[in-house]
Amino acid sequence: MKIYIDFDDCLCETARAFTDIADRMFGIRVPYEEVRNFDLKQSFDLTDAQYEEMMEEGHLPEALLSFEETPGAVKVVNEWLDQGHEVCIITGRPYSVFDASRRWLDEHGLERARLYCLDKYGRDAFLKNSTFSLELEDYYKMTFDYAIEDSPRAFRFFDHLPDLKVLVVDRPWNRECAFPSENYHRCMDWETIRTLVK
Repeated sequence: MKIYIDFDDCLCETARAFTDIADRMFGIRVPYEEVRNFDLKQSFDLTDAQYEEMMEEGHLPEALLSFEETPGAVKVVNEWLDQGHEVCIITGRPYSVFDASRRWLDEHGLERARLYCLDKYGRDAFLKNSTFSLELEDYYKMTFDYAIEDSPRAFRFFDHLPDLKVLVVDRPWNRECAFPSENYHRCMDWETIRTLVK
């Protein structure tokens, strides 16, 4: 079985960390449960300059390495790896933070999971001839049985896999979105995800 997992807000608590960063940098306090838009610039009502500054700060290696694990994620992913399933972590993070992202996974016991950077949101220049940057045409050649994702903006990357089961990690910014098909299921925690992956 092949399993796609998004990194941020699926494996780790990225948005929670950014609420702290926005408060510390700009005195902008937005409670996590009020982060209703995946676009943090809109959720925090930032200027372009503030958004760029916050994203730079939040993508420093020391910041990325400090992100807390989403409860239960590592345990469940390691169960799948122990069972021989192929796990691909496909992140929209820029390729420039691959090393810190790989280190976070390794330090949290996910050394066996593959990590790829895919420019999901038009934020990044593609790094050619690397083993971890996926061009869209290469991504679309990949197949998966399950996907774990939180961002409605990423759902379009599953259109080519009509039988894919998409497990949507419950987050404030996806609670009002309509799911594209009956193959999408909201999951309140990783125990629910574990139960649904068969």
